[in-house]
Amino acid sequence: MTEQAPGSHHPQPRPRSGGPQSAPVEHVTGAQSLIRSLEEVGADTVFGIPGGTILPAYDPMMDSSKVRHVLVRHEQGAGHAATGYAQATGRVGVCMATSGPGATNLVTPIGDAHMDSVPIVAITGQVASKAIGTDAFQEADICGITMPITKHNFLVTKAEDIPRTIAEAFHIASTGRPGPVLVDIPKDVLQARTTFSWPPQIDLPGYRPVTKPHAKQIREAARLITQAERPVLYVGGGVIKAQATAELKVLAELTGAPVTTTLMALGAFPDSHHLHLGMPGMHGTVAAVTALQKADLIVALGARFDDRVTGKLDSFAPFAKIVHADIDPAEIGKNRAADVPIVGDAREVLADLVVAVQAEHDAGRAGDYTGWWEDLNRWRETYPLGYDQPTDGSLSPQQVIQRIGQLAPEDTIFAAGVGQHQMWAAHFIDYETPATWLNSGGAGTMGYAVPAAMGAKAGAGGRTVWAIDGDGCFQMTNQELATCALNNIPIKVAIINNGALGMVRQWQTLFYNQRYSNTVLHSGPDTPVQRNLGTRVPDFVKLSEAMGCVGLRCEDPADLDAVIEKANAINDRPVVVDFIVHEDAMVWPMVAAGTSNDEILAARDTRPDFGDGEDD
Repeated sequence: MTEQAPGSHHPQPRPRSGGPQSAPVEHVTGAQSLIRSLEEVGADTVFGIPGGTILPAYDPMMDSSKVRHVLVRHEQGAGHAATGYAQATGRVGVCMATSGPGATNLVTPIGDAHMDSVPIVAITGQVASKAIGTDAFQEADICGITMPITKHNFLVTKAEDIPRTIAEAFHIASTGRPGPVLVDIPKDVLQARTTFSWPPQIDLPGYRPVTKPHAKQIREAARLITQAERPVLYVGGGVIKAQATAELKVLAELTGAPVTTTLMALGAFPDSHHLHLGMPGMHGTVAAVTALQKADLIVALGARFDDRVTGKLDSFAPFAKIVHADIDPAEIGKNRAADVPIVGDAREVLADLVVAVQAEHDAGRAGDYTGWWEDLNRWRETYPLGYDQPTDGSLSPQQVIQRIGQLAPEDTIFAAGVGQHQMWAAHFIDYETPATWLNSGGAGTMGYAVPAAMGAKAGAGGRTVWAIDGDGCFQMTNQELATCALNNIPIKVAIINNGALGMVRQWQTLFYNQRYSNTVLHSGPDTPVQRNLGTRVPDFVKLSEAMGCVGLRCEDPADLDAVIEKANAINDRPVVVDFIVHEDAMVWPMVAAGTSNDEILAARDTRPDFGDGEDD
């Protein structure tokens, strides 16, 4: 990946390495130095909540004309907002919290960003240096806690180190394989007197990401591509983070090989392109899943062979040679041995592969995938994505999400929570460009959508941002609607309300004999409130209105388009639409957890027949 991550249109200033340039030296506090450093690295938005140990930093931030602070309602919201900001803009997202519980509330979004390789910098206050290790009030070893889920973290012990540390944190977060970096600063260090000058000297002797791929490996990959009969380009989120989508399109069209894009890579290759088979994995399209299973060559680009893609690992793609290109050498061979390992930036890898494949073509060696495409097109046409309309006249959740996508303004950004609605949003909204699809892929964090949409909208300005959320996810972080209303961040939220924890309920239907243990959200103990049959608990429309939003509800398919268009027309405040949908809708296709991708079901009790004698 490059120094800029997904879809950046505004390059973030980077500190220069080497010795400090001649610049006036200012006498400041550590806190003032922190805010000046954030200004210099180009951070324009910080999501956070003040508290005792970080309070010294909030005083000079009040005077900054370059850094906007968004006061969230929960630190988890700050972290996911920083992630959404980073995913939508390509800039480093920034969140801030106080020590102890403030810092530990950031653990989930930090872990989420780590799993999805998102560049964020989390700045936390810490108890005074002399109190560290004494179990002081609101003390937590946040560096120790987050060590496994950060790309790097810092405990700053001297005020004069603040500029260098911030510069290094932003550099580490945004270069190589992006990821979260934590900077923990004791209160006395923020209060200490120091000097400030910029740029600082960056000294990271052990940090040298490899970006240029090895020429021999590129030539070997190109040779395999032209020799293969059943190749597949398996594209992961690293291609978006490297801003390599244009190069990917050139390679795909040059070779004529089919393309699959993972959940994190939706938009890396246009959904409408004739070479695109869709998303692979547990809920991937039949064509994409089967193509990987029957391929003789898989070219993995910025993808990591995670379990949701491979299914049962020892039965995944049994006939395929593997070309695996990734910026992170630790990913190569981690889950599946690579015949041709390529370490490098996805953009440089793809650019070099285009040249090498063209050289193969010029030498008269081009792949013939005619028979392969006959199979692929048959699978694609026989088992397309689809859904059944409910027979009782209620709303289909798939149709709701599909119409939101079709009626949305151009360049709309979609953020999804986790569960059934996430998979439907992946399938039934068309993604033609990168950085228009935000979701929690690796961690699967419920509650991600609303704050991530908030962060995306804060960074993406005039673009429309829709959060596609479930009624379960929404109840985890909906307090950030108040943040949106008070900070002029007019996101739109679609609650796909089936009254249950939908994906868990689907598993209970399929694997637990329809024993719905603790997945029903709309009922509880027999109370006067529950006996009042007309009461919704909670009433999402009233809840949204109470937090300064426009609240709408849609239950009738005949009203669907009008309600969506009304939501799209309101741009001066957040809008929340409570879509009451059928509770029994399921996500298909599906590969049951722990089974082989060969066992994919196109629909319930419907196993595809691939016509090759192996799958009848």
